[in-house]
This record gives sequence, C-alpha cells and structure tokens, in this order.
Amino acid sequence: MKNWNIPKWLANEVIERDKHCVYCGVKMLDMIPKYGSKNSAASWEYIINDETMITRKNIARCCVACNANKGTKKLSEWINSKYCEEKGITKDSVADIIKAALKPEI
Repeated sequence: MKNWNIPKWLANEVIERDKHCVYCGVKMLDMIPKYGSKNSAASWEYIINDETMITRKNIARCCVACNANKGTKKLSEWINSKYCEEKGITKDSVADIIKAALKPEI
C-alpha cells in the first residue's frame, strides 16, 4: 500500500484505528492477494479530496472497492449514490471518522 506522503506516525495511528473499511465495514487485507478479489485490500483515503490535508481527521483507510467507486466525488454526494445504496452504506453505518466528516456537509 503506497503511503502518499503520510508521515509514519500518522500512518501507524490510522492503520491501528481503521482495521475495517471506514465505509462498508469489510475487514481489510494489508496485502493485495495474488489470486481472488482485491476489493478488500486496504487503500489510503482522503475523506475530503484534498491531498494537502494530511491530518488524522482527513486520512482514513478503506477497501479498494469503496475507494475506486468514491473516486473524487464529494463525500456527501457519494454517500447517497447507487453504489452505497446497494452496499448498505449510509451516513449512520459508516465509521465514526466518516460520520464526523459528514456532519458539516449534511
């Protein structure tokens, strides 16, 4: 998993906090599997799509599937997407870090 210039102390803190995808809740793998689905592999996420905001409130880990689908969409818009609806992802089901990020937006 590439670290995107995230300081080691912050990366370690986020890795310890986010054992499951902050969006869908799947238990994440730290290594991309050679065979089978890569969707549960861990990836770094900028909750607010600004890679200069490298803070514990904006950096999280999510699964590759959620990260790929969210892309650069605004969190408050993505949370209401068809993907989230199909996966059962709601503003109430996400991790606390995401709930905190959604409060000012929703």
